[in-house]
Amino acid sequence: MTMGKRTAAAALEVRLLREGIIESVHHVQAVVCDNRGRVLSVAGNSETTAFIRSALKPFQALAVTTTGTLERFGLNDRDLAIICSSHKGTIEQARQAFNVLWRCDVDTTALHCPTPPGQDSPLSHNCSGKHAGMLAVCKQRNFPLETYTQKNHPVQRLILTKVAELLRMPAEEFISARDDCTAPTYLMELGQMASLYAHLCSGDNVDMERIVRAMTHHPALISGPGEFDTELMRLSEGELVSKGGAEGVLCIGREGEGMGLAIKVMDGSKRAKHAVAIHLLKQLGWIEPAIAETLSETHITLNPYKRLDVLGELSML
Repeated sequence: MTMGKRTAAAALEVRLLREGIIESVHHVQAVVCDNRGRVLSVAGNSETTAFIRSALKPFQALAVTTTGTLERFGLNDRDLAIICSSHKGTIEQARQAFNVLWRCDVDTTALHCPTPPGQDSPLSHNCSGKHAGMLAVCKQRNFPLETYTQKNHPVQRLILTKVAELLRMPAEEFISARDDCTAPTYLMELGQMASLYAHLCSGDNVDMERIVRAMTHHPALISGPGEFDTELMRLSEGELVSKGGAEGVLCIGREGEGMGLAIKVMDGSKRAKHAVAIHLLKQLGWIEPAIAETLSETHITLNPYKRLDVLGELSML
């Protein structure tokens, strides 16, 4: 990843302050890479590994954009956005996931993502769009539907091949595990995650450009109003692509510049990754102060009595 040179610097620290008194502390690592895999700046160690979780979704969507699936079934950018999403299960979002299945003539019972507690359909699951996209590719390629989440299924091998090509490494070297939605996820270095998002936003690949356009033009489908990914993409007006994953993972790409940022909170905290993202995006100059202030109102100032304070910065290399 780093051409044999191990790159590390002091990690970041996020403190939860209750009326100014430290109540909790989170340790965070982050890295910025370009689309050649070069580490540009780091806090912590760029070779730290973590499961990429839902931050993989834009790259799982490459199976849809590169196989003629969109064209065959008449899927549009809203459909592609929900395929990349970790949505909140709203009626609008569930209907968009259903639209993908309806257009490729697949019943909702084919979905392997579980039905969330208190809901009556797997369409309400935050990964239903991703699963609908996988099923659409299966219909396009005549792959079996029943086993589409198995790691050796052709659609999963297709996805892994796309990721491996971007990272210039053999597909068989990736370590996989089941995500909570039953589909495979992969263990990666933070530098590899950042490099993927640099590729996504490099502007030199039509299929990835379409994914970026879908996500940034329809940010409300990616997570939901008030959620970090949605608000960052809405406020940055297409300049940034943001996709979080569970257990403290967050990846951001800067459109047209071939640069990606990957963040991992070591204890898996969701609140800490958003605070760090705002802090680092300001340091990098990727967002204006007004955007940082707006995001801070909900993601740093948690209520009148408690707020998050981020210590440290990226070390440039």
